Amino acid sequence: MKIHSGLPGRSAIPNPSVTIGTFDGVHTGHRKILDRLNHSAREISGESVVVTFYPHPRMILHPADHGLKLLNTPEEKIELLDQAGIDHLVIVPFSREFSRQAPDEYVRELLVNGLAAKNLIIGYDHRFGRNREGDIGTLKTLSELFGFEVEEIPAQTMDAVEVSSTKIRNALMEGDLHAAKRFLGYHYSLTGIVEKGEGRGRTIGIPTANIRLNYDYKLVPLRGVYAVQVTVKNGQYRGVMNIGVRPTIGDNLAETLEVHILEFDAPLYGETITAELVCRIRDEKKFGSIDELRTQISHDMQIAQKFFDAEAY
Repeated sequence: MKIHSGLPGRSAIPNPSVTIGTFDGVHTGHRKILDRLNHSAREISGESVVVTFYPHPRMILHPADHGLKLLNTPEEKIELLDQAGIDHLVIVPFSREFSRQAPDEYVRELLVNGLAAKNLIIGYDHRFGRNREGDIGTLKTLSELFGFEVEEIPAQTMDAVEVSSTKIRNALMEGDLHAAKRFLGYHYSLTGIVEKGEGRGRTIGIPTANIRLNYDYKLVPLRGVYAVQVTVKNGQYRGVMNIGVRPTIGDNLAETLEVHILEFDAPLYGETITAELVCRIRDEKKFGSIDELRTQISHDMQIAQKFFDAEAY
């Protein structure tokens, strides 16, 4: 997949078949649209194009209270769209000036001058342009003027996409990884940089990697203990992650992400680490002593190992 930072121009992509959207999660509902996009591109001997915006429009239009909790980082979305077989990802810089374009200007500059789109596959409820004045009717009218085809994604499909996104977020906030994976089609993951912590895990014989997420808007699932598949230093390992405030060993109320990697003891400070959450083991709780905590963590590790050994996860 080729990535374009900004609109590539009229002659950059042969016979573009285009769709526009956030595609957060690139989940099973989205993939039906992406499959249709790829098929459409093949029908016209062209190439499939996903157009998305960065930063997310709500971050620009509502910077103080956008409330975003997204399923994907930009890097994760790129990888997932590539896996879906998309030929081109066009990332359009979003700004207040861009948001003030009239609908006809938006279509002319983005779809016509920016891409020379041949086909546009778009949801029935798509809104665009200044004050979201443009709709599917506007697109169909302008398509006749500018010479491209519009294929409307029906309400049933778009509603299913929205329901899936909502169900994924709800499932993760409830710690239901099984349901989240069913809708996503893959294990939810968290990626960040390992930073130096207080070292308390090592003092009790269970060293942990403290993860600082790369993006503060990434949705973090329900607090608790999880079995995770860890990718670090080009290797994959099994591990146990705690999401929470470590009530037994500290008075810090800030939420932390800590991973104990099984059968791994190399220094990781400054390294990028990805944890795929594959099973929720238990709630976070406060124990009466460090010994009780150590015993419970050992038990958690045994549960994780049994899960990995038994499941085709």
